[in-house]
Amino acid sequence: MDVTPTEIPEVLILDPKVFGDERGFFMESFNRRVFRDRTGVSLDFVQDNHSRSSVGVLRGLHYQIQQAQGKLIRCIVGEIFDVAVDLRQSSPTFGKWVGCRLSASNFRQFWIPPGFAHGFLVLSEVAEVLYKTTDYYAPQHERVVLWNDPNIGITWPLNGMEPILSQKDQAGKTLKTADLYS
Repeated sequence: MDVTPTEIPEVLILDPKVFGDERGFFMESFNRRVFRDRTGVSLDFVQDNHSRSSVGVLRGLHYQIQQAQGKLIRCIVGEIFDVAVDLRQSSPTFGKWVGCRLSASNFRQFWIPPGFAHGFLVLSEVAEVLYKTTDYYAPQHERVVLWNDPNIGITWPLNGMEPILSQKDQAGKTLKTADLYS
């Protein structure tokens, strides 16, 4: 597995080794020892999630103010633009964002540590996303930062389309009014 730090060093892009031939391919999507050795991250994953969305669906920016979740994300069908926003007030990268394209064809994974908001935009006709979390879903602690908050300034690759948002995501708070990590 190749590991590439982003502009926010704790957020990592992971490129697994993929072995392919005329029959198809094989890859190790997760190996605890390799993940720990290559990333320096030693957290346990406790929950796997799977979502399916249509083109233009934007999910996020989600986080849990308590029981903060680290997430290891990959797209197994289609393509998404995945984003992490640093919500740690004490961090030198507070309020900054990084993003990358994850797709079934690039096999790439995105590691987002606890303390970040997460969201993604579906770029293909349909996308299926799998992600592991380091803590359990706790709806009472779930929060949403507005996907288009100008204080964050995410450059979503919308290409003129209007994103499809849930009511929860439409009602997200701005960075200035959101509950944040210390």
